[in-house]
Amino acid sequence: MVPRRLCGAHRLSWEPHHALLAVPIALIALVTVVDVLAPPEVHLGPFLVAAPAVTASFAGARTTACVGALAVLAQVVVSMARTTLTDLNHSIQVIALILISGFVTFFAHLRERHERELTQLRTVAEATQQVVLRPLPQRIGPLRIASVYLAAESEAQIGGDLYAAARTADGTRFVIGDVRGKGLEAIGDAALLLGAFRSAAHHQAGLLALVSHLEGAVSSDLDDPGASGDDIEDRGEAFITAAVLDVPDKEPDLRLINCGHPSPLLLRDGLVLPLDVRRRLPPLGLTEFVQCDLSVETFAFEPGDIVLLYTDGVIEARDRNGTFYPLEERVSTWSAKGPHALLGRLCSDLLRHAGGHLGDDAAMVAIERMPE
Repeated sequence: MVPRRLCGAHRLSWEPHHALLAVPIALIALVTVVDVLAPPEVHLGPFLVAAPAVTASFAGARTTACVGALAVLAQVVVSMARTTLTDLNHSIQVIALILISGFVTFFAHLRERHERELTQLRTVAEATQQVVLRPLPQRIGPLRIASVYLAAESEAQIGGDLYAAARTADGTRFVIGDVRGKGLEAIGDAALLLGAFRSAAHHQAGLLALVSHLEGAVSSDLDDPGASGDDIEDRGEAFITAAVLDVPDKEPDLRLINCGHPSPLLLRDGLVLPLDVRRRLPPLGLTEFVQCDLSVETFAFEPGDIVLLYTDGVIEARDRNGTFYPLEERVSTWSAKGPHALLGRLCSDLLRHAGGHLGDDAAMVAIERMPE
């Protein structure tokens, strides 16, 4: 099934093509009339080649071929009206127009095939996003949730940033992370961590056990015996920064383990409070090299509070002067009216700061505890 967004884009692009088709047809008609009425020493037939060339820039091979055939027919009409079809000058113009129309039709076919392949890739990317990075529900228990993923590449739908939520018996668990690197390897690592989180978040009794499970899943992938020597060397440098949260339903707090990830922000009554842990752990995939003990830290999370989770693509976005995006400063000046309004304003302001293009993927999740 083709996603609705692509279907809508196809319909919108179909109507302008029909409107643009009037340009080469009008050009053919104009050149034909003027060439017939022009003095004998004036020849405008060579201008007819512009009609199929212009058509190839926006239409498919079949439409380009039809416009090219119409241009050839117009050249034949001009030849018969002015002299004869066997006149050397007009014969050469007709042959040249046939050859050039054939060339531009072939290139229109190549462009059309490339667009079909690109559409298929977009469809696959959207399907991958739905499977790997599932959209978060807007409401889980006493929490209202909003999430946004901004891909740095215009044609990409998902990269190395990730987030997920899982419901437990007495609360909700969240993970947000950022995979080192880009491309298919980053997507594979993100899918690995998300799969491990979704399979274990419901079953692991505590947050410590859950993070230990995630670390084991990431580290075991680095030790894959099927990888080649070069792959092992490259994978040895792979890691994932992550923040894992546990939000109880009936307690006004949250528990956090931060594995090398940017600190979440707590928005409360116009104040912005970074949830800085006393002991930030190394990213997942590196703990086998760094001996450390996991520890859970608890922060107050009262009704009306909003917790903002984000990846470093947000705070590392630069403007034309190279200035990083001042997330805390900007958020502190806004009056939060729910997670969806917060992320909507944040995305607009972030893209405006970066000039409409991010240098890295950015993921954001806003969580609000609703009053009982």
